[in-house]
Amino acid sequence: MPSPFPGMDPWLERPAVFPSVHNSLITYLQAAINAALPAGYVAAGDSRVYVDPELRRIPDIGVFSSDDNTGGGTAVAVATLAQAGLLAAATEAVSDPVEELYLSIRSVEDERLVTAVEIVSPTNKKAGEDGRISYRQKQGEFRLSRVNLVELDLIRGGPHTTAIPEGRLRAVAPECDYHVCVMVAGSPIHYFVAPIKLAERLPKVPIPLDAGVTPVTIDLQAVFDRCYDESGFAKRAKYTKQQPDPPLTPEQQAWAEGILRAKGLLP
Repeated sequence: MPSPFPGMDPWLERPAVFPSVHNSLITYLQAAINAALPAGYVAAGDSRVYVDPELRRIPDIGVFSSDDNTGGGTAVAVATLAQAGLLAAATEAVSDPVEELYLSIRSVEDERLVTAVEIVSPTNKKAGEDGRISYRQKQGEFRLSRVNLVELDLIRGGPHTTAIPEGRLRAVAPECDYHVCVMVAGSPIHYFVAPIKLAERLPKVPIPLDAGVTPVTIDLQAVFDRCYDESGFAKRAKYTKQQPDPPLTPEQQAWAEGILRAKGLLP
């Protein structure tokens, strides 16, 4: 079943769903880019790892068995120290690492990173959060390393995140709901933006490679449609039970509900 909307589906922006959208888009983008790349280049999955202090857990000693190679030694030591009369001063929570996927396009010959393709996630758009700090740091590394960067921001909420300065984005696209930012490496650095409104199809975007090499163009709408169809998002959208998060404007809500009713997805 194809997405009922012409472009991005706002019901898939919910924090509970978008991480799956993010990872599925990475998978299908990789396939689409590899199908279009000229000889000498390859797109592969890569990851950025950070620790989110909000995702913390305190291990329960009782979950470890005596033959547990990963935590059993710690459990035995804790029990022995406590039985010896030592006073427990503190228990430190364990922060689980968070892994965010992106695509790297490399030259086959020397595996040099040429272009990075990022899909902005909700954690990248939370002011002050580790996920945003980690993302902006990586963004800076790409800039300093003269690596091309393509960013897809398909989330309406949160502060501005892509590489282009917000003032420049608003000067050329003051009312976009989503956008694609392309940072072409070099001196000077060039920024290009594809502004997207909710009612519009996702664009075809040129992906820059090395200087002098013609960029490859990817149809983002075709990638999104395949992602929607093959990853089961028709079931996860829950059009009759959930509302978009962040909320739509009254005009957007009326437009979206009209589409869903016309396709038999709302009563």
